[in-house]
Amino acid sequence: MTAKVIFIGAGPGSADLITLRGAQRLALADVVLFDALTDPALRAFAPQARWIDVGKRGFCDSAGQATIDALLVRHAREGSVVVRLKGGDPSVFGRLEEELEALGRHGIACEVVPGVTAAAAAAADTQRPLTRRGSGRSVALSTAMTREGDLVAGQRADTEVFYMAGKQLAKLARRLQDAGWPADTPVSVVSRAGWPDRMSSEHRLADLPCAAVLHAGRPTVVTVGMGAMPVAHAPQSASLDHHQALVQTRAS
Repeated sequence: MTAKVIFIGAGPGSADLITLRGAQRLALADVVLFDALTDPALRAFAPQARWIDVGKRGFCDSAGQATIDALLVRHAREGSVVVRLKGGDPSVFGRLEEELEALGRHGIACEVVPGVTAAAAAAADTQRPLTRRGSGRSVALSTAMTREGDLVAGQRADTEVFYMAGKQLAKLARRLQDAGWPADTPVSVVSRAGWPDRMSSEHRLADLPCAAVLHAGRPTVVTVGMGAMPVAHAPQSASLDHHQALVQTRAS
């Protein structure tokens, strides 16, 4: 296969949330640069590849962006098939733009394979559709905190989803009410969406700060508005153990 960089969305949690195309492309890799929150079980798809940890947490980079860019360029120039394995979807808060620009400056071919983003995984985990016919026609995805330390929260859509929000729940609740959301607006909080140990809780906006203790120290997604409303008479959730499902997927 011609040397290039393949950006793959690993999904937001367990290895079996990767897409079929993502798993197929991952199997071609000579080198894999992987994010901190990708499931170690994904190594089974590329056991012969060299795996390099370039994970970040928040705005404190364990591997700076310039370092990641340089590694992508270097390994691609050496003739390797390089996979940049990103948690969730590469195009959603994945700093894909910077890495595409770096590769473009060096004329290196790229492919982007989409993945399941955390907002979709949280909606699936709680059986709360992000859009609702007639009443939930728009969804806004936001990070809870900017690099400058500002928390930006408004009322731009029927459903607002905030990523990386676990440490900001009290401040987020105040900002959303200041922006016009009623105090009794439904809110769904999911930490480690897509993982077997996920946790979820339901709140009114005024009570959102109470979720901070339950979800402390865990990657957290906060859904506000129509997408947080429970579905009337929703059936019980039924799912296979994630490792069992992964084995079945690879065996088929």
